[in-house]
Amino acid sequence: MSAFNTPFLLGFDELEEMLGRMTKSAEGFPPYNIEQLNDGKLRITLAVAGYVDSDLDMTLEDNQLIIRGHQDQDTEHRYLHRGIAARHFIKSFVLADGMKIEGARLENGLLHIDLKRPEKQTRIQKITIQTDSSPVVLNAGRKKK
Repeated sequence: MSAFNTPFLLGFDELEEMLGRMTKSAEGFPPYNIEQLNDGKLRITLAVAGYVDSDLDMTLEDNQLIIRGHQDQDTEHRYLHRGIAARHFIKSFVLADGMKIEGARLENGLLHIDLKRPEKQTRIQKITIQTDSSPVVLNAGRKKK
């Protein structure tokens, strides 16, 4: 039983699918923080030690921020112990409508992604109720009886 399986939440099936995909890919690597900054800003910080900017790819697909990391296998060194991860990862975050990505920077092994929340706006729309005797208005002013 899904939280979205209620007659009061209509049209949220895409959100439910997106949450399902994120749950499946919710691996713990790389570790990350989400900070609340001032003025409605947020910062996501991922610990990506050993990755350079060319190893990282960040895309926004609809409302989903996807960060991918990839490193080629190091064949030049012979390790006795390898505790520093050299692997691929995908980390996803669902952003609310209107969220803006202000920028991203990589410094000291940390990838900082700055986001800005949209200002909350109330949306009110007057809906005209048609009766059997009134014409129904369709696209581009065409009328149907």
